[in-house]
Amino acid sequence: MADDEYKKIFAKNLKHYMVASGKNQMDLMRDLGLSSSTVSNWCTGSKLPRMDKVQMLADYFHILKSDLLEEKSPADNNTYYLNPETSKIAQEIYDNKELSLLFDAARDADPEDLQTVHSMLMALKRKERGQ
Repeated sequence: MADDEYKKIFAKNLKHYMVASGKNQMDLMRDLGLSSSTVSNWCTGSKLPRMDKVQMLADYFHILKSDLLEEKSPADNNTYYLNPETSKIAQEIYDNKELSLLFDAARDADPEDLQTVHSMLMALKRKERGQ
């Protein structure tokens, strides 16, 4: 694969994880001590970061380096929640037909927050049934 293609893939994946985590270029600059030109070059696909910077970004977004470097198929991009534990709890809520319509969580929710929402919704449903 050509170097330009790697840059394009990285830029697309970086932007995906920035949006998914509610971050912008200024956040990356501030939080990671990066220059504006560095972040801009990565986001536009003009340059690729060194591997130590890829690892730093992966740690920042709580993802694998490969999530930033590899082309993703449309099926790979179905991950709504960034935290696997959050995803598991959300799936339990979604699978409960009485709760699924009541629930819409942010993909960066903490597992503890999601568990609290789950517990509150279950308590409301029990109250509704007179239990």
